[in-house]
Amino acid sequence: MRVDELGTVLGVWAHPDDEAYLSAGLMAEARASGQRVVVATATYGELGASGPYQWSPDRLATARSHELAASLAAVGVTEHRWLGFRDGECHDRTADGTAAVTRLIDEVAPDTILTFGPEGMTGHPDHLAISRWTTDAWLSTASPARLLYATMTPHFHQTWGELNDRLGIWMSGTGPSTAESDLAVNVHLTGAAMDRKVVALRAHASQTSPLVEAVGLDEFGRWWSTESFVAATMMGQSAPGVVVTGASR
Repeated sequence: MRVDELGTVLGVWAHPDDEAYLSAGLMAEARASGQRVVVATATYGELGASGPYQWSPDRLATARSHELAASLAAVGVTEHRWLGFRDGECHDRTADGTAAVTRLIDEVAPDTILTFGPEGMTGHPDHLAISRWTTDAWLSTASPARLLYATMTPHFHQTWGELNDRLGIWMSGTGPSTAESDLAVNVHLTGAAMDRKVVALRAHASQTSPLVEAVGLDEFGRWWSTESFVAATMMGQSAPGVVVTGASR
């Protein structure tokens, strides 16, 4: 499936920077083709301090909200929603979180919803919660939108496995892996498109600066140059009216 076939896109994520790592290239391409893109972030990521950003939660929340605004601007996204939950507490707020995403789906009326898969990508408890909230809201509303889960491919793990392990990317497990033939959307970024994603990621300086310093800017860009999504229908979920092809691009 091509990005310009996704219609109105709603991304539902846990923390500022999730949307950039997993969908900045897709969002930029969608916006360039005139599609509406709305991003929702559950928390301000106020507990995500590292390196020189050992700040109080309130200060870090403020900084990360500004970082997110700059990152979204870099890829042309002008619509954002904060869901208002506390970092690290999403797993305790299932009913409230599902209700918040349900309201969001009703408001935005998306054609495509992007979020974490059931494994939460890195295994972060907030990621797991957001996947559950979004899936439950999608099912309960019988939304005609296609629900796509962020994933990785075997090639990603083969190429970057040692680096991922060395830098501790996975909080649990080894991250999702989906064969390219099973992907609904697979965006490969090169040249200016990859550079634009790097700009969006570097806007999240409190989170990405240590990684850029560890691997170098060019390697960092190549590391995150592919964005892959699998249909929830491939993962055992289904909803009325959802039809997703398995074509990659």
